[in-house]
Amino acid sequence: MKLCAVLGTNIRKVRADRGLSQEELAHRAGIDRSYLSEIENGHKSVGVVVLDDIAAALEVDITDLFKGYKRPRSRKAG
Repeated sequence: MKLCAVLGTNIRKVRADRGLSQEELAHRAGIDRSYLSEIENGHKSVGVVVLDDIAAALEVDITDLFKGYKRPRSRKAG
């Protein structure tokens, strides 16, 4: 799974576990609800400052939002 998809899935899961709507989380993180929706759906790349704001609003460590991500093996040119 790609990094944006993993982040989105983890944000959505934690948000649901906390009983927060997208609108409430977006408000707490200081972002637009439609932007949050695109992040949760893996359609938007997110900057580290916004990601930190989301993690703070969810009251989780930012690294928790990366759980389950496995970097693909790089291919060596040659």
